[in-house]
Amino acid sequence: MSKPAVILLVDDSRMDVELTLDAFKEARLSNRIEVSYSGQQALDYLFGNEHFADRTKHPLPDLILLDLKMPGVDGFEVLQRIKGTPLIKRIPVVILTSSKEEGDRALSYDIGANSYLVKPVAFTGFVEVVRQIEDYWLTLNVGAPMTADEST
Repeated sequence: MSKPAVILLVDDSRMDVELTLDAFKEARLSNRIEVSYSGQQALDYLFGNEHFADRTKHPLPDLILLDLKMPGVDGFEVLQRIKGTPLIKRIPVVILTSSKEEGDRALSYDIGANSYLVKPVAFTGFVEVVRQIEDYWLTLNVGAPMTADEST
C-alpha cells in the first residue's frame, strides 16, 4: 500500500486492546489503528453515524480486526452487518478472538469472515501474529476492487 493502512480494531477488553496496540508498536508497524470498544461503536464508525460522519477524520478501514465475544452487539452481528452492506462488504474482516470453539469458527466463516485467528497467550506470539497480519493482509494480499458506490 502507498499510504499506511487504516485498521479498525474491535474489542471490548481494554487489556486486549492495549496488548494489540503494544504488539503493533513492538512490530514497528506504522498503520493507523482506530479502536472501537463495542460492536455498536464499530457499526457507528463503519456507517459514519454521529461523530464518525467525517470520513477525513474517520476513514473507512482497509482491514477490520474483530473480536467475537462482546456484550450487546457481538462480533457475529457486526460481521453480518458488514458483509450484508454493499459499501463495506469487501473490507477484509479478520476474526481475532480467544475462542477456539469450532462452532464459532464455522459461524464466522459462514457469515463471511476472511480469516480466523486465535489470540496467542504470550506477548511474543502476539507480536508475531501482528507481523503476519501486516505481511499478508496489508502487503501481499491484493484487495478487492472498490464497489460501485466507492468509485463515484
